[in-house]
Order: sequence, then C-alpha cells, then structure tokens
Amino acid sequence: MKKAILWIVMVTLIVTSSYSQSKVTTDYRDKLTIGLKAGTNYSNVYDSSGENFVADAKFGIAAGGFISIPLGTYFGIQPEVLFSQKGYKSSGTFLGSSYSMTRTTDHLDIPILVAFKPIEYVTILFGPQYSYLLKQKNDFTGGTISSTQEQNYTNDNIRKNSFSLTGGTDLNINHLVIGLRAGWDVQNNNGDGSSTTPRYKNMWYQATIGFRF
Repeated sequence: MKKAILWIVMVTLIVTSSYSQSKVTTDYRDKLTIGLKAGTNYSNVYDSSGENFVADAKFGIAAGGFISIPLGTYFGIQPEVLFSQKGYKSSGTFLGSSYSMTRTTDHLDIPILVAFKPIEYVTILFGPQYSYLLKQKNDFTGGTISSTQEQNYTNDNIRKNSFSLTGGTDLNINHLVIGLRAGWDVQNNNGDGSSTTPRYKNMWYQATIGFRF
C-alpha cells in the first residue's frame, strides 16, 4: 500500500517537472471529453489478515473507455469502464514434483474518479471502483501434466462483486493520454468465508495509452 502511494507521488512530481515549462498541449480541463484507452496490468494478490499465502505478479490486459466531466477548470469527475485482467502466479512442489500455476481473473471494472487538474498537462485521479468478476482461468503445469481450467463457480463461494480503491496520474499531450494507476481491493475474494479458495485481495499497477476525442 505504501509503495503504491509513493509510486503515484513520484510519477506526478516527475511529470509535472518535465512538462511545466513547455506549451505542447491543448487545455481540455474545462471541456467535456470522452476517450478510449488500452494497456496492461501488473497484478498480484495479498492477504491483509497476514496468512502465509505467497504469490508472484503477472501481466494482463486493460482496455476500455472514459469520460471527463469538468467541475470548473481544476476539478472534475472521470467515470471509466474497463475490461481488466488480474491474477497471480504460484509455484512449489507436490509429492516430489515441481508445479506452477497461473490464475487469470477477468473483471469488468468501473472506477468513479475525482480529478484534480493543477496544470493542463497533468490530471491526478483517485476514487472508488466497482468490479465484477467475469471469468477465472487456472493454467497448471506439473511433471507430465498440463491443464487449463475455467472456474464455473457452481460449488465454490467466490465473490463476484467487489469494491476497490484506485488512483494515479494522467499525462495529457494534445489528444494523447498516458495513464499510470495503482489499485487494491477492499474486500477479499472468498465471499462469506466458506470458499475453499485461498482468501486474498487483488492489487495491481496499470499503464495505458489513450486517445481523447
């Protein structure tokens, strides 16, 4: 959590310092605009209750659209709708054989972000996010076995609806929008606790390139 906050602050300071002296953008701060963007997530999971569940990060797709609603020049609201892949990698040994597993979770993410626009080149965003779990896929390799399994949720109490917090910085260069975000779940994945799936929360970094109309 602390690393994510420091990462956002550092990026904001670098971007502001690099572009504050030049006039390379059109000022969209007081204009209603829509846009499309695509990029990648670098995601992992954590357990806020301190259980020993260790995993490695993985890359996934992030793509969707956004609308920037001005509330004056310096503030606004930015709702977004994104297809967002999260998950993690794990590995170990079982009965003397090594194995690895990659879990990919496909989400529909809807962040509602408060936007602070100190200069025309930079937008600082933070707010809540609703996520709906569309699909979960496990790719398993161990010994001579290799398999892919998609979770159907029939007999496992997995949380499909969850809430997160997300924030970051958008760099605005004319119609181009370069976005850097970090996010983390505020609810764990295993519903009311009866799921046999390890309890965890998603966390991720996101980098996207978009076009503002």
